[in-house]
Amino acid sequence: MTEKDSCPDCGPALGPIILGAWQAGGKNWGAKVDDAQSVAAIRAALDAGVNAVDTALSYGDGHSERLVAKAVKGRRDRTLILTKIPPNRLHYDAVMLSCEKSLENLETDFIDAYFIHWPSGSFKMKPVDPGRTMEAINRLKDQGKIRYAGICNAWPDTIEQYTRYGPIDFCQAPYSLFWPHAKNSGLMEYCRQSQIRFLAYSPLAQGILAGRFGQNPVFEEGDHRSRNRLFLPQTFPAVQRALKELMLFARGKNISPAQLALAFVLCSEPGACAIAGARTPIQAAENAQAGAICLEPEEISTLLAIAKPVVETLNNEWLPWSHP
Repeated sequence: MTEKDSCPDCGPALGPIILGAWQAGGKNWGAKVDDAQSVAAIRAALDAGVNAVDTALSYGDGHSERLVAKAVKGRRDRTLILTKIPPNRLHYDAVMLSCEKSLENLETDFIDAYFIHWPSGSFKMKPVDPGRTMEAINRLKDQGKIRYAGICNAWPDTIEQYTRYGPIDFCQAPYSLFWPHAKNSGLMEYCRQSQIRFLAYSPLAQGILAGRFGQNPVFEEGDHRSRNRLFLPQTFPAVQRALKELMLFARGKNISPAQLALAFVLCSEPGACAIAGARTPIQAAENAQAGAICLEPEEISTLLAIAKPVVETLNNEWLPWSHP
């Protein structure tokens, strides 16, 4: 795995680890997230060699974007910024206005990669013609306000509804050792064949694979992680058993559980990137180092075998969260 392991003709040269700034938005993460720590974490990731930050207009109603702007000030020329269109803003005019708001929040003249956060019709919203959304995205490219386009949470048939009207360079979907649906469903293979760079979000299963939760996790009101299917009663015991084995495996390689989980994502799907969040500079720097870890095919097979009892409880669900 090289430091800039990118596939040809599918976007800018992203490094293997992307700093995820969802939790920097604060909303839906329980206890108040410390802004200064969030900024410090982003800067620590950049200092450690990470060259891209992923955010969204809907993360804290723009708060995450504003913190990203603060963190990358003075190094924007060497930092790629990825942000997203809210799912209720897919009409032509709404896309154009959303981009302007993100540019303002990010204090930049252009966005490196602009994503459709959720495709048309998500969350039972009234469908919007993909052609109208892509018309706006193509216009923003012509204006120099965005450089590349991406889509999140979409599968091949949906992606093709958008690529009829213009290129899609990136695809984001959940993927981790405990959540392999993107690979098992054929999405990653489709992206490879279509020259679309795959970006895995929640590669640490929101901290579960980093060993951040005890046997009886307690969440504050409003913390969306409480809805993660991996905490369900029929799944969490298998998660705990698997984590014990994974921690031993990581110790044997002299790496952290988080680094092992990130290395699995990168080595099981060459050319993919892992979007990893971090609350502290130490976490961010540790995650960045995972891009240099190489796992052999037999090690990947061992990790898949450890995770299999967890995966078998999930009934092929593609989204990590249950909805209330």
